[in-house]
Amino acid sequence: MNHPMFCFQCEQTAGCGGCVGKAGVCGKSAHVANLQDQLTGALIGLARAADTNTPTASTHRAMIEGLFTTLTNVNFNEETILQQIETVRREKAALVPGCSACASPCGRTEEYDMNRLWEDNEDIRSLKSLILFGLRGMAAYAYHAMVLGYTDEEVNRFFYEGLFALGEDWGMEELLPVVMKVGKVNLKCMALLDKANTETYGHPVPTTVSLTVEKGPFIVITGHDLRDLQLLLEQTEGKGINIYTHGEMLPSHAYPELKKYPHLKGNFGTAWQNQQKEFAGLPAPILFTTNCLMPPKDSYADRVFTTEVVSFPGMTHIGADKDFTPLIEKALELGGFDTDRTFPGINGGTAVTTGFGHNAVLSVADTVIGAVKTGALRHIFLVGGCDGARAGRNYYTEFVKQTPADTAVLTLACGKYRFNDLALGTIGGLPRIMDMGQCNDAYSAIKVAVALSEAFGCGVNDLPLTLVLSWYEQKAVCILLTLLHLGLRNIYLGPTLPAFLSPNVLDYLVKTFALHPTTTPEQDLKAILG
Repeated sequence: MNHPMFCFQCEQTAGCGGCVGKAGVCGKSAHVANLQDQLTGALIGLARAADTNTPTASTHRAMIEGLFTTLTNVNFNEETILQQIETVRREKAALVPGCSACASPCGRTEEYDMNRLWEDNEDIRSLKSLILFGLRGMAAYAYHAMVLGYTDEEVNRFFYEGLFALGEDWGMEELLPVVMKVGKVNLKCMALLDKANTETYGHPVPTTVSLTVEKGPFIVITGHDLRDLQLLLEQTEGKGINIYTHGEMLPSHAYPELKKYPHLKGNFGTAWQNQQKEFAGLPAPILFTTNCLMPPKDSYADRVFTTEVVSFPGMTHIGADKDFTPLIEKALELGGFDTDRTFPGINGGTAVTTGFGHNAVLSVADTVIGAVKTGALRHIFLVGGCDGARAGRNYYTEFVKQTPADTAVLTLACGKYRFNDLALGTIGGLPRIMDMGQCNDAYSAIKVAVALSEAFGCGVNDLPLTLVLSWYEQKAVCILLTLLHLGLRNIYLGPTLPAFLSPNVLDYLVKTFALHPTTTPEQDLKAILG
């Protein structure tokens, strides 16, 4: 391609078409973008090698970490991406040790040139992008389960199968079943992560979380990795340092084995896209465990710490030994605030609730079913997904504000920060807004929907339930594909449609699944409720 880079995997991609200049809108340089393509090409080479050879646990780790590294807002560091490329190549060499010295290369295990994909027919590129971006999102979930000791062979093997398909000259008829299989396998992957989280930390329970930061030293932890939070809580216990969650870490307050720590105090800030403003001059260190990392500003760069596959040049990285001593020393050095400080949500609320996972909601299923049957609960909305910086995302705030008093709103992922501090009251003794957790807790929403459909003796599409989703990055892609795999229809998606959907592929999704682009809250609510 005649551009310094090409990337269109996230919702904020330049001009709703693709980032092609010296840097992406996310802040990654063209060189980093090209290294991520090189890493992806190496992973496709690994998938080709695994087609006729048996991967090991080490191979699986390289595959999952490599895919996770290419997720939006995870890794901006040329050095660590190059290290990951070399790791993938070593794993391929271990599978096919004779290939590098072969005098007559067959090409069957060669790395793939990603420019071939970006320059392909737009419909083929669209389907292959759905596969690739879905695999990247699923790899994040597989990674979080893996660090807790949970793996699944079918999930692991599909990473190779899906990437292998990207390197083949297949048509739409061959690629479309692979696209749908991403959704099928991701359902199993989300179930695996749900099992890992709940067996390790207990089932979430409804919990009110303060938005006040108490005086004294503290650490902010952001991302999704519950194990990192657990280890941080263990290492800071008794040291006079409080811990505050940020972004997608908010739901951790609801897990019994995490909330038992008294110095897990509350939540600081809102969604990821506000971090450069919220972290400016913060008298505390910030630990990034996963996405979403934005290029740090000078006002707080000296207090940013990364771990796992997250990496940014010049930032202190906590390695595999998970020794958080540098983070603890920085917290004590900075000292925190002199007095308690409250940081309200975007609607002015000073506390939020979380912990309404499938176990909590289904424990009161009889109440919900009774309310629906009597008409007290007319409709349930699932309003959730990724937040972002693009104009138009206030749609979700206004949508929730305008939902009638006889409806309930389930939510998950960081999109909830647009409205999770609203005081909408209760319905049938339950809060009208119920936070189900992180983005992977879409699995909870699926379990609840299936249980309700069984209770009512109908299909999920016949329930008084509508999904209104916001998307930003690749985890939203694999979740959407899972919902489509399950046959869910009439999903509302916004604030803009993915740039990687060609007109023909979008037309297929609209006609097959009645996928709706969001319009205005008023118009969409009228269409849903009549």
